[in-house]
Amino acid sequence: MKKLINKNENIIEEMVDGFIEAYGDHYKKLDEDFKGVVLKEKKDKVAVVVGGGTGHEPLFIGFVGEGLADGAAIGNVFAAPTPGTVLNVTRAVDSGKGVLYIYGNYSGDILNFDMAAELAEMEDLNTETVLVRDDVASAPIERIEDRRGISGDVFVIKVAGAAADLGLSLEEVTKAAQKASDQTRSIGVALSSGTIPGLEKPTFSLPEDEIEFGMGIHGEPGIQRTNMMTADELTDKMLETLLADFNLNEGDEVCMLVNGLGSTSLLELMIVNRRASQVLKEKGISIYHTDVNSYCTSQEMAGVSISLMRLDDELKTFYNHPAHSPYYTKK
Repeated sequence: MKKLINKNENIIEEMVDGFIEAYGDHYKKLDEDFKGVVLKEKKDKVAVVVGGGTGHEPLFIGFVGEGLADGAAIGNVFAAPTPGTVLNVTRAVDSGKGVLYIYGNYSGDILNFDMAAELAEMEDLNTETVLVRDDVASAPIERIEDRRGISGDVFVIKVAGAAADLGLSLEEVTKAAQKASDQTRSIGVALSSGTIPGLEKPTFSLPEDEIEFGMGIHGEPGIQRTNMMTADELTDKMLETLLADFNLNEGDEVCMLVNGLGSTSLLELMIVNRRASQVLKEKGISIYHTDVNSYCTSQEMAGVSISLMRLDDELKTFYNHPAHSPYYTKK
């Protein structure tokens, strides 16, 4: 598969170097571990650390910024960061007020972040964790604890970063992030496979006339493989699945993210957003804010995910708080 890389073993280091060359006025990589990126200026507040495998850019590195995360621990492509990487990032961002870890519900990430938390405790560094479990396709509602995290990460990071920026305690920031996670649901659809640098074949095969409904961002199987359909038909099916799980009521207010998985054009995403907005409004669900972008990707996988976060006054306050990174801005 054609990729703009040099040696496979150097892709993470060279990617981070490129990020620092572009944005080094505000960011630094950790000298002892090139797989950690943090803000240059440590703030006197609760710190937020995000992380996971590379290959999902701009998650996670692109969500380190003002009013967002303070650092990102990243692993190899689609692989969890090591406990050492997480610990180094924790040390770098901690100001004495505690550190909140936010990451998707994947076994490798859980194992390594938990191990880092134990090591941090031995150094008197206080940490808490919020797992993102927004993918309704990955497990039924009665097994919500088994659901994986996908594009809903964006909402949880946004809320946590705002709560920390407003000076809340570690307990309060954790509570806000957990509320955002609990009030977020997502569904994704793949139209074609992505690829992993160094591998000769795509992560999975999909005939031209078929789609994978509920596909995960690492190529995990979806709910079903079905025939290709129009944008409106597909959007209707995605929202039907989301709303059957979410129990939204007429008059509820939501934020919506229409997220591209890597190679989906903005033209296509806007068409999906058009239909999704129509459906929600017809059901009496108010859209407080919509974001259409490619934040949680899977290399060049073609496809789209839709995420909804139900708002209350508290979440709305956090969502409205200003935030800025090279890839995400909220004024």
